[in-house]
Amino acid sequence: MTGNQTGNEKAQGPRHKRDLTRRKVVVAGAGAVAAVGVGGAVVATASAGTTTGTAKASGKPLASSGASAGEECYKLTSETTEGPYYIDADKLRQDITEDKEGISLTLRLKVIDSETCEPIRDAAVDIWHCDALGLYSGYESFSEGGGTAPTDAPSGTPTDVPSGTPTGEPPAGGGGGGGGHEEPTSDTRYLRGTWRTDKQGRVTFTTIFPGWYRGRCVHIHTKVHVNGEWTDAGYEGGTTCHTGQFFFDEESVLASAEVEPYATSTTERTTLDDDTIYDGSGTQGGLLKLKYRKNDIAKGVVGSLTVGVDPEATNTGTDDSVQPGASESASAS
Repeated sequence: MTGNQTGNEKAQGPRHKRDLTRRKVVVAGAGAVAAVGVGGAVVATASAGTTTGTAKASGKPLASSGASAGEECYKLTSETTEGPYYIDADKLRQDITEDKEGISLTLRLKVIDSETCEPIRDAAVDIWHCDALGLYSGYESFSEGGGTAPTDAPSGTPTDVPSGTPTGEPPAGGGGGGGGHEEPTSDTRYLRGTWRTDKQGRVTFTTIFPGWYRGRCVHIHTKVHVNGEWTDAGYEGGTTCHTGQFFFDEESVLASAEVEPYATSTTERTTLDDDTIYDGSGTQGGLLKLKYRKNDIAKGVVGSLTVGVDPEATNTGTDDSVQPGASESASAS
């Protein structure tokens, strides 16, 4: 996917029922499912906006962007492409950080029925994203992370510049991953996890602020699965009713870029407005509400969003129609 296109078309996946598909989460020990679910206050509305608050403990101003009261919840959250780097419910956990360095991010989600505004309990929510330098676990050989430039990089202008138009298909993975799924090439699983919504439709993950890679703005992938069964082994059966992505406003991304290890990235960054997946519709399109200390984002970020889904639909994110504005060789990762 190139960073020079804008995605202004709302991406919608198929909205018809399909037969239940088998899926399973492998849990390391018994009793993991029983620990799932923490209650919280019911919130059913959200809208785009920007405000500034005050930290209770320190008195320092907080930067806050994204949602505020006022927008009706009777809206579906935009469907997007799954991308090539999804691994089906591989880890049942809330803290997906492992040993990855970066700005701490607490992601608080609420899943509701977009027609009734009622919370959807016992849904399985997947999230996955790249690390601070743009690498996806399981796909380091495909991902195009941007670390510090090598000290022995060649200099000067090449004299034997190739000519002509290239033929054949672009290589798989990296910035040209297209809409097809790639098989994992390593056993790493950092920054991936699945957890269960509580009776109020809430689920919380602990992770890091994502980095960026060629052709995409900063984002987090997500899936919501319903009508399955939670067992001692994990989550089985059900359908995928939502496949989407969460996005970060430019102010927060620019602030993160000043912090290590993000500051070492040499990869050109695609802005939110230039991204071909984000549809420009604010919270409905997956734009997170973010809170952090102004001028000190390194202290950590809290991101939140109400996700409106149709529990009767099937949206796997694997249909070409959910790639707004994408060119034939664009990345869907």
